[in-house]
Amino acid sequence: MTVIEITRELGKAIQADPRYIEYNAARQANDADEELQQLIGEFNMQRMQLNREMSKTENKDQDKIAQMNLSIRELYGKIMSNEHMAVFNDCKTAFDDLILEVQNIITLCANGEDPATCEPKSSCTGSCATCGGCH
Repeated sequence: MTVIEITRELGKAIQADPRYIEYNAARQANDADEELQQLIGEFNMQRMQLNREMSKTENKDQDKIAQMNLSIRELYGKIMSNEHMAVFNDCKTAFDDLILEVQNIITLCANGEDPATCEPKSSCTGSCATCGGCH
């Protein structure tokens, strides 16, 4: 079996993992939640309008910017308090942790560690900028 074939098998195993299944179901629930999608669409529209106002080089209206920021924060609060979004965030965190662990094991193996015994450091943030090293 080639590395690519084994990687495809890994992909199948990831998709069979309960964390992926829960994440995918939560993502689909978010997509089907019309109220949530409307809030997200409004949030994105207002954010674009804020960016346009902030990028003006002349006649920047600071009061308008402050009001837009307030409105965006209120929308964000509504989005994040949505039941489907709360479940999605929890599921996404669990799934992201799984993927990070898989990536860390692959990296350790690529750096010569024993695939059967290597253990990723649990303090890894996923950002090499904050890393003191894997060894």
